[in-house]
Amino acid sequence: MRIVIAGASGLIGTHVSATFRSAGNDVVSLVRREPGSAAEVRWNPAAGELDPQALAGAGAVVNLSGAGIGDRPWTRRRVEELYSSRVDSTRTLTQAMHRLGSPPPVFISQSGANYYGDSGNTVLRENSPQGTGILAGICGEWEAAAATAPAGVRVVVPRTGVVLSRSGGALGKLLPLIRLGVGGPFGNGRQFWPWITLPDVSAAFLFLLESPLSGPVNLCAPEDADVNALVAALARALHRPAVFRVPAPVLRLVMRDLAEELLLASQRLEPARLSAAGFTWQHPTLAQAAQWVAGKEQ
Repeated sequence: MRIVIAGASGLIGTHVSATFRSAGNDVVSLVRREPGSAAEVRWNPAAGELDPQALAGAGAVVNLSGAGIGDRPWTRRRVEELYSSRVDSTRTLTQAMHRLGSPPPVFISQSGANYYGDSGNTVLRENSPQGTGILAGICGEWEAAAATAPAGVRVVVPRTGVVLSRSGGALGKLLPLIRLGVGGPFGNGRQFWPWITLPDVSAAFLFLLESPLSGPVNLCAPEDADVNALVAALARALHRPAVFRVPAPVLRLVMRDLAEELLLASQRLEPARLSAAGFTWQHPTLAQAAQWVAGKEQ
């Protein structure tokens, strides 16, 4: 299958692309610079520019575009960039599909667990209501843009949780501190983070290419965990203490809205639709995930 990917250079995109290729698919990456090979096509999502022929004949389009949520402080300009980098790129893809007589039959367009806002201990399934806040609003508009794909295209919207990786991603700044024995939970640590390992994210995307699922899909592990449990599991796997808790008032003072929505908000997701569809996780438990992150998986 020929698969066109937007956002292939990021942490998830790089791993997903490699997984697709390993499964025997041809992957074409949309890039903003001059293409470096026949496997790249230039586009300009901010200007809505994409040659529809880049999508012609593709079996699927995968949209992972979006500026990094926690990379910079949330100034008004940065929030606008978080929004536009997601919504504009998605609309550019769906508009290009509309200009084709036979658009790609599958469109997988990334969203996030932040769609549900701060939901405390409530178990969140795909039919749970949208929450409030900056990220919930962005996710809602992101998903609405994906829904403008042509009729007949199977649109899948993975609401992805915190991706556990051995380097970079959500743990990029926390893991080095835990390895040094100076890491710890954020706030009281009782907020739930829906987590999933990077290999399971890629496996889930491959699964979604071929399954009949459409609409929102919670992309997380079946075992939920609050931040206290998550940090403790990583510390145990790395044989380090994790006692240096960062109080919520300090986080709010230093990071403002970014701390409130990204670190202190609670989303207790259940991957109900993935489970029902028969997806098998490589790391279904937090203990297994922590061992993988630490490089000690059997």
